[in-house]
Amino acid sequence: MKKVITYGTFDLLHHGHVSLLQRARALGDYLIVGVTSENYDKERGKLNVKKSLAERVADVLATGLADEIIVEEYEGQKIDDIRRHEVDVFAIGSDWIDKFNYLKEYCRVVYLERTKNISSTMIRDASLRVISLGIIGSGRVANRFVPESKYVSGVDVAGVYNPREESATAFRDRHELRFATSDLDHFLSLIDAVYVASPHPAHAEHVREALLAGKHVLCEKPFVLTASEAAELYHLAATRRLVLLEALKTAYCPGFKHLVNLVKSGAIGQVKDISASFTKLVEGRPRELSGQQAGGSVTELGSYAFLPAIKFLGLDYHRVSFHSWCDNEGVDLFTRGLIEYPSATASFKVGLGVKTEGSLVISGTRGYAYVPAPWWKTEYFEFRRENLNDVKKYFYKFDGDGLRYELDEFVRLVNDENRRHFCMFSPAESIAAARLVETFREGKNTTKIH
Repeated sequence: MKKVITYGTFDLLHHGHVSLLQRARALGDYLIVGVTSENYDKERGKLNVKKSLAERVADVLATGLADEIIVEEYEGQKIDDIRRHEVDVFAIGSDWIDKFNYLKEYCRVVYLERTKNISSTMIRDASLRVISLGIIGSGRVANRFVPESKYVSGVDVAGVYNPREESATAFRDRHELRFATSDLDHFLSLIDAVYVASPHPAHAEHVREALLAGKHVLCEKPFVLTASEAAELYHLAATRRLVLLEALKTAYCPGFKHLVNLVKSGAIGQVKDISASFTKLVEGRPRELSGQQAGGSVTELGSYAFLPAIKFLGLDYHRVSFHSWCDNEGVDLFTRGLIEYPSATASFKVGLGVKTEGSLVISGTRGYAYVPAPWWKTEYFEFRRENLNDVKKYFYKFDGDGLRYELDEFVRLVNDENRRHFCMFSPAESIAAARLVETFREGKNTTKIH
């Protein structure tokens, strides 16, 4: 008897899941299905799983395709299961291609082509609908977004729009999406929600078109380049009862959210100063350094650097100043800034041509919070006090590229109308960040050297 084994979360069981199980079963005489446990899903960064383990096992059982169902509870279990059950074939979807080649030592490994025409779920109720999401843009961040989306339940990346047809088609084929198009109106007619990952200057237009078409929008940072555009778009979303969220991943990751809660609860007293740095080195003349595409340190990285000031000190600053080192085309390669509040200050450093320590320090009247580099992927922080014995340490997990956290928050907002006016990075905070970007781009209170 030839035994086949496959694994999955199998949340919101749909036609794609059933098709995979059918093709896996056809590879042998006996099919074993591993369903992931809640704890293992959390450990591997799988977010927003809607159904319990018992419900997901029942759904798989109801297909009549599994001869045996087991629970996957830990990393490395697949090897143990293959040995224990004397498995001949390991089968998995082609979106995981090459990921499980290490299992070839123990059995045959087959990657089954992903079903591209998922249009409805097989077992679900109305409150657990799957959001069909389309991507505007096919660059680097969009390419990272698709794999990250697989860790968020309740959303299906269906297709991509790019005005360059060949780029859209290549992206579709690379990620096994259902469609690609260079027609924006056609694109918007095919999906429920949009992830905007186009060049910075095009964000406002693409967000506006999507909202006018009745689509929820998750937009990459920087959201837009002026405060007035940001305010207009958030107002448009509110009037149409649509979710509009800026995709600033740090604001939604578990570690940073807990840091915000603790600091705001008074763990280090009153916050009086913040220092945040985010720098990286880029070579050549990439998009990040293109003046025509609104490149530069502030537009590329400023959203992260502004975040601690906005979250901990608020929106009512009275002055901001910038000191920048620019290239011959006027693009800032490094900028140091100071945001002045009535009773506190926040300084920041961002750079694409200068590298410095990327830590975050929040100074308070009872101690300070220290978040080591890279603080924007908050995995660890300390609360330090005068007495070294009072130091408290906090540890968290930041999975993958972090894009799953912003998508998870977006899906929650879309599915829960009571949360549409609440998020970890509010419209008012997003508008404030856009105002800081706009102030810099207009050259206000800015010193530039070459």
